[in-house]
Amino acid sequence: MRSHSIPQLRRRDQLMRLAFSSNAYMHFSIEDTIRRIAELGYQGIEILADVPHAWPALLLPERKQSIREHLERHGLQIANVNAFMMNAVGDPRQPYWHPGWTDPDPHYRAIRREHTKRALQLASQLGAPCITTEPGGHLADGQSWEDGARIFYDEIMPCVEVAEKLGVALLIEPEPQLMIETFEQYLEFAGRIDSPAIGLNFDIGHAYCVNQDPQDWIERMAPHTRHYHIEDIAPTRVHKHLIPGHGAVDFEATLAAIRRTGYQGWITVELYPYMDAPDAAAAEARTFLEGVLRKTGE
Repeated sequence: MRSHSIPQLRRRDQLMRLAFSSNAYMHFSIEDTIRRIAELGYQGIEILADVPHAWPALLLPERKQSIREHLERHGLQIANVNAFMMNAVGDPRQPYWHPGWTDPDPHYRAIRREHTKRALQLASQLGAPCITTEPGGHLADGQSWEDGARIFYDEIMPCVEVAEKLGVALLIEPEPQLMIETFEQYLEFAGRIDSPAIGLNFDIGHAYCVNQDPQDWIERMAPHTRHYHIEDIAPTRVHKHLIPGHGAVDFEATLAAIRRTGYQGWITVELYPYMDAPDAAAAEARTFLEGVLRKTGE
């Protein structure tokens, strides 16, 4: 592995900034999505490396240039490239978990691996600091965690080499029901990879879903965290993204904990269940979160 450092999302030169994920705008083009998110007052955007926005395998140079021009025109920066979702494949088992890193079929795993390489290339071409990916995948019946971890390691290492070469961080996002659900599992797996390219996408709602209240984990995971996803979750802890303020996550404690770590990168609001009214969801989330940030001293 190369020894050079991966950028830490400009941790020391700016305050925390709010971005919004384009995966709530699946009914709009990426250009229209950029305009809408900017008009709602966000500073950044997470671009979905999937249909209909930026599926890397089919993204022509003209389309990439169009994305760059619209970002510049509307004054948005890219917080992250979301390479987790893979709706373009149309896998009948589940629309975006599959193909997964741990799929028993090596041909399906190869689709995930090569997509991740392309997403890293896309991030580099667009000037994004990082991409996020699936945390191993859905373990098959009878597949042990250790077996899944071994397969995940073998598949992701070629991507780690690409990430190092490009200077783009490759962030693993723990997810309920997938191989890496908890922060302990993340630490165990990430400890196998000796590379500055690997980091954590700390999803605040996902942590709450698996009974790891985010404010209790932010400081411990800060050395690994390169980017945050934020959304609310109901008191049942069922994995369904809600507009911040609609659930049970303690955002005042959570954002205060992030601030205490000195984190100065992006916090991306991820509200893909609100595809039918993304503008309203994005506007309400921004108003709520900026209010909490003011309370916590941002």
